[in-house]
Amino acid sequence: MKFLIQRVNHAEVTVDGEVKGAIQKGLLVFVGVSGSDTKEIADKYVKKLINLRIFEDEQGKTNLSLKDVNGQLLVISQFTLYANCKKGNRPSFIDAGNPKMADELYEYIIEECKKQVPVVEKGVFGAEMKVSLENDGPFTIILDI
Repeated sequence: MKFLIQRVNHAEVTVDGEVKGAIQKGLLVFVGVSGSDTKEIADKYVKKLINLRIFEDEQGKTNLSLKDVNGQLLVISQFTLYANCKKGNRPSFIDAGNPKMADELYEYIIEECKKQVPVVEKGVFGAEMKVSLENDGPFTIILDI
């Protein structure tokens, strides 16, 4: 599993011109699922995501978590996080999980996040999505635990 996390002032995802999810201050999270991922692995990622102290406190230090700032989440599935570009010029995606299993884990991650974060929005699994955002910082982290 891989999460690409971006601290944002706002973000939204559209499919065919229709907004499917939008947030204000919080985290935009791209989720990549591999073939060997499980709910137990997802639980570790969700716990780490929710508790990451990447928001600034009054002194300008990154000491606050998503919960501390009442932040929102926008979670987008992105199998391309498993692109392997070691050979040739065309990425291979053989390490990405099969769509059925990846969709189930994606939905599980969203439901687990909703238990702890009041506003959790999402994209549409497998759809051609357009994501727009204003990155705050910029601040981007690849979570690969």
